[in-house]
Amino acid sequence: MVMDAVKNTYLDSLLHGQGQVPASSLSWLNRVRAEALERANALEVPTTRDEDWRFTDLSALYKTSFQLAPRPAQVDSSAIESFLVPEAGSRLVFVDGVFAEGLSTVHPADGITVASLASALSQQSERVQAHLGRVVDSSGDPFSAVNTAWLRDGALVLVGRDRDVTHPIHLLFVSACAGSACFPRVFVAAAPGSRCTVIEDFVSLHGDANLTNGVTEITVAENASVRHIRMQRESLSAFHIATCGVNVARDGRYSSVTISLGARLSRYNLNVVQAGEGTDFELDGLALISGRQLADTHSLVDHALPHGRSRQLHKCIAGGASHVVFNGKILVRPGAQRTDSAQQNRNLLLTERAHVDTKPQLEIFADDVKCAHGATVGQLDAEQVFYLMSRGLSESTARNLLTFAFAAEIVERIRIPSLVQRLEDLVLRQTQSKESK
Repeated sequence: MVMDAVKNTYLDSLLHGQGQVPASSLSWLNRVRAEALERANALEVPTTRDEDWRFTDLSALYKTSFQLAPRPAQVDSSAIESFLVPEAGSRLVFVDGVFAEGLSTVHPADGITVASLASALSQQSERVQAHLGRVVDSSGDPFSAVNTAWLRDGALVLVGRDRDVTHPIHLLFVSACAGSACFPRVFVAAAPGSRCTVIEDFVSLHGDANLTNGVTEITVAENASVRHIRMQRESLSAFHIATCGVNVARDGRYSSVTISLGARLSRYNLNVVQAGEGTDFELDGLALISGRQLADTHSLVDHALPHGRSRQLHKCIAGGASHVVFNGKILVRPGAQRTDSAQQNRNLLLTERAHVDTKPQLEIFADDVKCAHGATVGQLDAEQVFYLMSRGLSESTARNLLTFAFAAEIVERIRIPSLVQRLEDLVLRQTQSKESK
């Protein structure tokens, strides 16, 4: 496919086929959008000829034209009831990229801001300006640039100094209109000594194609802690491209659990940067796909200063003719002594047609470090299947149970009971489906 044709089909439909980039009374926001639009027009969309995308063919995405929904669909609360998290304190719901106030619940508290980006831009634009583009650099990424150019709504979570948010904050992004494109933006900033848990959740109310092109920016200040749970369970016909940038200051802690179940094609870029000594990162992930799905996860852990610790476990389960991709890089910069970092990627193939491409990487430029990485690709252990069958289970039940146990290790790390139960039920149903066999 000729590159110019690719750009005309995909970027032109997103950048020019939807009318003018939204205008604002804020001059700085108009400038940011215009600069992002200029970058997006100048950039080439990635293809399999690019090293970071060589295992992920985006041609199906480029052939599809998506448009902003002319207006958010009218969604009744009963339609999203199965996606709600009872343990959550505040909940922001977005339908086709636009804040749905009637479906949302916010409990005001001193020193804690949970608000839609649209309202924050009108009421506290300086705080939004302070965070926009500070962690995710869109200068070389057309998807992040398009997100910024069409920035109109999203979520803002600000936690004040020494505040402990005991209940999770649920950000629910709902696709209700088939063929639509949305560009959610999420900002999370935890001030020194604060703690919070944020659930970022993407779902569909239809089985057709849509595009989610998201950007999340998280700032963790000194001695602060952020738990980030990210779930992507959109339509099996959807396209999902997202980038998350995390900046962690001295003695800060960032932990994440990423679950990828939906989308015809999904790509998630997670970049965590150590901005102070003594940081602690825990990155867990699970991709469970079947049919002809493709799930691609790229992560970068950047140890830039001494005494950093990181642990990463990413698991993939592929059934049918699906394709999973994992590219995890640990970078230890010069002077980042006493770094302790470990990364594991474990892959389970349920059929002969499923396949995986995995590329764990270490780049170490310091001499007093402890770093390890590894990857495994295999099928279910025949001896374990035989053992369960010898205890009276059928072969299919034994295989389903072992597959469920493989996935449950990651799901249980979410530590939110209702969410764990719901995801375990979903995983169990998927492992029992004919598509996964």
